[in-house]
Order: sequence, then C-alpha cells, then structure tokens
Amino acid sequence: MLKKIFITLTLSASLISAQSAGNSGVAFLKLGTGARNIAMSDLGVISGSELTSIQYNPAQLSVLRLTQLSFSHNSLFQDLSSEIFSASIVAFGLPFALNVNTTSISDIEIRNIPGDPISKFNANYFSAGLSTAFNVIENLHAGVTFRYIYENLYSDEASGYGFDLGVLYSGLINNLSVGASLRNIGSMSMMRNESTKQPIDFRAGASYSIDFGQSKIKMNAIGGIQKYLDDESLHLHVGTELVYDDAFFVRGGYLTGSDSKNISAGFGLKWKGLNIDYAYVPVKYGLGDNNIITFIYTF
Repeated sequence: MLKKIFITLTLSASLISAQSAGNSGVAFLKLGTGARNIAMSDLGVISGSELTSIQYNPAQLSVLRLTQLSFSHNSLFQDLSSEIFSASIVAFGLPFALNVNTTSISDIEIRNIPGDPISKFNANYFSAGLSTAFNVIENLHAGVTFRYIYENLYSDEASGYGFDLGVLYSGLINNLSVGASLRNIGSMSMMRNESTKQPIDFRAGASYSIDFGQSKIKMNAIGGIQKYLDDESLHLHVGTELVYDDAFFVRGGYLTGSDSKNISAGFGLKWKGLNIDYAYVPVKYGLGDNNIITFIYTF
C-alpha cells in the first residue's frame, strides 16, 4: 500500500512539475539503459563496448560500428517497468542506431474519498530515437541522437523532441578513453497549462582497461560525474568490471548524491554472438529493488 501511495505521489509531482518553470518532467528519461551500464553505477557515457551505451553518449557508436540487436527489461518500483529495444547497423559509411523505449506504471488507483478506488489507470511513456556518429579527427569521435517523446498521465498528455550530443577521445594513453555528453536538449508540447521541461543531463567520465597477460583476466574501470542542469546535486560515479576469457563478467558500481540508492552489482555471460547481462540495484525505504536484464546479439 505504501508503495502505491509513493508511486501516486511521484506521478502527481511529475504533473505539478509541468506547471513549474524550475522543474523538469518526463522523468522516465532519467532511467538507466542496459544491465552492464547500470551495474557499473549507471554512468554509461564512456563504457563503450555495447549498443546500450549509445543512449548515454552517441559518440560511442563511431567506435562500436557493429550490427547488433538488444532488448532490456527494467523492473523498478512496484508496477513500474521499462522495455527498451535497440538496433544498430552501418550504412553509407556511417553507423546508425535505433532505440525504442516504452515505460509504464500500471493500476494507479483513483479515489474521491477514502475507501475503495472508483477506477484505475496506467501512466504511459514512450520515446524513439535515431543516433549516428562519425570520426572528427584521429581518435576523436562525435555523435548525435534525435528523439521523439510522448507521455500520458491520466487525461493529460504531451509530446516533443529532444537531442543528445556526445564526444569521445581515445588517444591520451594506451587503454584510456574519455568522453562527455549533453542529453535531453529539446522541448515538449503543453501539458495542462505549461510545457513539460526535459531533464537536461550532463555527463563526463573516463575508462581504463588493464590486461593481466596470460591469466585470461581483464579489468575495466570507469569513473565520472553526472549532473541534471535544473538540480544542484552533482553525482559521482565509479564502477569496475572483471572479465574472464571474454566470456564471464562480474560488475559493481557506486553512486553518490542519491538518497535512495548508491551501490549496484551484476554479472554477464557471453556465448558466441549472444550477451546476457543482469544488474541489481538495492533501493532504500522499501520502494522495491531494481532488477534489469539485457540481451544483446552481435551479427
């Protein structure tokens, strides 16, 4: 019951935020993408080894340049879930990626007075994005994502467009890469009396890989910062991944600046062209822990 109340209050806050010039809505755009990224603290801007990282920094598509399909299921708070489908190809000499996100909160109860609900409804969110990237000069890559966004809260709805911009540089020293992105730049149509503001998101980070020679063990470490421009909080992210024989992966991460969560963990398996990744994020206050599973197939 308390979880239901929390979700209802969260929805109310999202609707109120559409009336306030100082807050942003379409909060589903803040949710992480891909079990590997989320297990490693949800920084994403520099992880770079799979299709789901494109949602954090489209410049990584220039390095990836693979034909892949991915599907992620995110089970978050009670009755809140996301399904995310992505595909990438190389055409006309450029890499392209398509991403579709459907997020919903089901069975939200409507009451006029205390007692049994008079009705229920679902809150629905949708986005579809197209990304591309290119090599600017040696080791420097840039990318862009164009996204359509839709949200529906009971009888209110809004739609709009957004952009993500990203850069990636891999030529500092061996095995070190740095990257940055600015996401959710755009506008939404009117919801009630005001337009919903998108949560503009800045991220920057670095990744470093260590190969332990003949042991078949490799370690990838990441670190960086993330900030929503309409929020005073600055989040620090660190994460690591241990790889055995490029087939088994163990991951962990730590995030600062969040009241409800800070640690994350996960693992992955790779067999031929198929990757299966899982992430777990414990959440405080009894809101329900996050479980994320991702399937990626490389052709």
